[in-house]
Amino acid sequence: MSPILLTIYVLIWPVIVLGTLIVIVRGFVSEAIEAKREGDPII
Repeated sequence: MSPILLTIYVLIWPVIVLGTLIVIVRGFVSEAIEAKREGDPII
C-alpha cells in the first residue's frame, strides 16, 4: 500500500467519528430542548 493511501485511510477515521458524534449530540440536544419545553424530565 502506498504511503499516501495509508495516510488518507488513517486520517479519515477521525472525520467519520466526528460526523457520527455530531449526529448523536444534535439528536440529544433536540430531544432535551423538546423535553424542557414540555416540562418532561430527560432521564
